[in-house]
Amino acid sequence: MQTKRDNLIMETNMCTMIVEKVKVDGSGKGTSGWFKLEQANVSYDHPFNAPLEHALNIDFVNESQGVGARVAVELSEQAARELVKTILAVLDQADAGGHLARRA
Repeated sequence: MQTKRDNLIMETNMCTMIVEKVKVDGSGKGTSGWFKLEQANVSYDHPFNAPLEHALNIDFVNESQGVGARVAVELSEQAARELVKTILAVLDQADAGGHLARRA
């Protein structure tokens, strides 16, 4: 089924079931304060809160600490692509400035 939103024709589909998991090393701030991040679950599917048909959803989690150790983000496709470009640009600048640790 097709719908029209903001002059764009979009396909309205069931859940995409697109999800990837990646181990991460860092910290996140949840409702109970800071916690160690161990994993990010990245999906493209229906968001829970964002007013979008589909979104790039990122859940930063530490499953061993329970449901309170979670930071969720829902981004539009454009916002997700801009965020990726911005992250890479910042890392390139840090690398060019000699601020990144060299891997063996």
